[in-house]
Amino acid sequence: MATPLADITSHDTYVEGVPHDTFAYLRANDPVHWTEESDGGRGFWSLTKYDDVLFASSNAEIFSSRLGIRLEDMDPEETEARRTMMEMDSPEHTRLRRLVSRPFAPKSINGYEEAVRDLAAQVLDKQRGNTEFDFVATVARELPMRMLGRLLGLPDDDLEWLVQRGDALIGNTDPDFTDYVVDQVDTSAYRLLPFRSPVALELFEYASQALAQRRIEPTHDVLSALLETTIGGDTLDELALQNFFTLMVAAGNDTTRYSLTNGLRVLIERPELYRRIPAMAIEERKALVEEMLRWSTVTMHFRRTLTQDTELRGKTLKAGDKVVLWFSSANYDEEHFDNPHEFREDRSPNDHVAFGLRSSHLCLGAHLARLEMRVVFEEIVKRWETVELAGTPERLRSNFIGGMKQLPIRVTWI
Repeated sequence: MATPLADITSHDTYVEGVPHDTFAYLRANDPVHWTEESDGGRGFWSLTKYDDVLFASSNAEIFSSRLGIRLEDMDPEETEARRTMMEMDSPEHTRLRRLVSRPFAPKSINGYEEAVRDLAAQVLDKQRGNTEFDFVATVARELPMRMLGRLLGLPDDDLEWLVQRGDALIGNTDPDFTDYVVDQVDTSAYRLLPFRSPVALELFEYASQALAQRRIEPTHDVLSALLETTIGGDTLDELALQNFFTLMVAAGNDTTRYSLTNGLRVLIERPELYRRIPAMAIEERKALVEEMLRWSTVTMHFRRTLTQDTELRGKTLKAGDKVVLWFSSANYDEEHFDNPHEFREDRSPNDHVAFGLRSSHLCLGAHLARLEMRVVFEEIVKRWETVELAGTPERLRSNFIGGMKQLPIRVTWI
């Protein structure tokens, strides 16, 4: 390469923000790029162009999820023990997704708007009178946590404990969230647990107790729905239930939190856009959320493993090679998005890949995340006349999840 490139495998790189210059260089000069791993891993192919990411996402028979979705290599025992729905291919993935998807389908999500709006109002009004606070701790973290509790039928008193454990899992590269930082301490004792974290055992135990209660007294929540037998007589076993619960607690809270935070940062930097939201039609507000999702791309990559030799842009990729789909690059591909580094609240079409668009692994919570983001910003503009930064934002230390863990703000109340 003729120009210095940022180390896109290093968690520390992303503390300063997504290295867009590096990804732009790779898209233009080496879009299927062999990437060495700074931690001594065996390396992988980086796909940085939109069309290539979409091709890999849409061809699971070649680009398999079975051996993991993160950069880490696992042996067969680890792979089997730590699998969630994200680390499955069809038909196994299709079966499990069918069993758990009903509460997250658009028809179901449409019925949640009143609950989301009520929770958003409660969370925001709790800060009334405060003019300076951390948006992440008081709003962006609070709303998804409480909505998750509603969906799963969990006591409010348990939610803070659960989200702390979820943070320790998905934030397992950041010392602010866990004592078991995967690239800084020896986590080999926990290699058979999700995210190589002992916290997973606590979540497994909690899930088992909650499920046991619902077997005795079913309730109207997602956990009870997961215990129901389908028309064809299919059910989930205990490990699948525990893994799904753990995934919900970890991914179901964090990604929406960081999307909300990144979205507010966009509005802070564009006060004229913030002032226009009350007059926007519903479809305009939905388009605004889509551009926030593209702009933020909170889930920055997924890894796949090749099941056969494959030719791509003149490169020969071998069976068994790791291939990383860089969503954070694909969503800024100049050949697909006109002026991608310009935030356009009315961008259309906006077929971003923030949720793995047109993929069997489309984010299960995508519709709920969209709803939560739209409603929160609708409720915010009813309450805050202005909003601005009150300090320096702090980003998560992660090459996987891109977001701010602190966003100090100053508001004036209406």
